[in-house]
Amino acid sequence: MAEQTTSSIVIDAPPSDVMAVIADFESYPTWAKGVTTAEVTVPGADGRAEQVFFALDVSPIKDEYTLVYDWDGDREVTWTLGEGKMLKALDGSYTLRDLGNGSTEVTYALALDVSIPLIGMLKRKGEKILIDAALKGLKKRVETL
Repeated sequence: MAEQTTSSIVIDAPPSDVMAVIADFESYPTWAKGVTTAEVTVPGADGRAEQVFFALDVSPIKDEYTLVYDWDGDREVTWTLGEGKMLKALDGSYTLRDLGNGSTEVTYALALDVSIPLIGMLKRKGEKILIDAALKGLKKRVETL
């Protein structure tokens, strides 16, 4: 993965519950800020998606793209950009660490690149906005289910 931005949050739920919400792409528009569409286009043999089409509208990024996923049980999921219009790269991961007390530390890493020129500072800001919104939305969604 190229230069990336990372952030972590603790969610009051076991890793399996957190990963179940991460894998439920159809519900993303209800909790993931800026995601207007999330459709599984290639289901995986294990019931978790291999490819997902997204429409995203969160400043400074507005795009439609497909991500390709690789799952490692309830420990980690990684993705790479399969196809995008404005995005040239969108590589990331959720890594889950069981804290042993019914809580999970979730670390989100993201590296993005766009086809329009953006200085590095703006790219990092875009990554940070996406990560913070995703982690906060994930925590709220998992803890209210």
